[in-house]
Amino acid sequence: MKIKEIIVVEGRDDTARIKLAVDADTIETNGSAIDDHVIDQIRLAQKTRGVIILTDPDFPGEKIRKTISEAVPGCKHAFLPKHLAKPKNKRGIGVEHASVESIRACLENVHEEMEAQPSDISAEDLIHAGLIGGPAAKCRRERLGDLLKIGYTNGKQLQKRLQMFQIKKSDFMSALDTVMREEQNE
Repeated sequence: MKIKEIIVVEGRDDTARIKLAVDADTIETNGSAIDDHVIDQIRLAQKTRGVIILTDPDFPGEKIRKTISEAVPGCKHAFLPKHLAKPKNKRGIGVEHASVESIRACLENVHEEMEAQPSDISAEDLIHAGLIGGPAAKCRRERLGDLLKIGYTNGKQLQKRLQMFQIKKSDFMSALDTVMREEQNE
């Protein structure tokens, strides 16, 4: 599988794993303290070939994603679910631990960042669905993010991400229905 865009990852272990999964070029941020030189590389990549951001599904990874998105508008985003980024017998979480199949799957479900448009998914919808507040909210948001391929977000960021990726209410409701059915079957 050949990827036209340049994939932005956190480090060389991520690059090595990506190259096992797909034929692609990468830019490494080398952690969350992204210097101006790396941002300039990403800007150039975005202008010439396009960029896909694929960071670890953890707090530092989300921080890197946000930093790049703010500095380089229009990037595409690939999200790896947390459970697919855990090592078998070690602690930690990251792209470098994901299977080749998981990496390919998340790169096949890339979302293009767009200016947030008014959404028909309201904050009230999120509260009513138990995605904001309540004992199961975090688990529901995590599963919803996996199903919609938009990654995990906290309660404050969920509506913004749904808008940014222009998730349709019908897709949201379908994914939410799946989450609720899975909860009932547990």
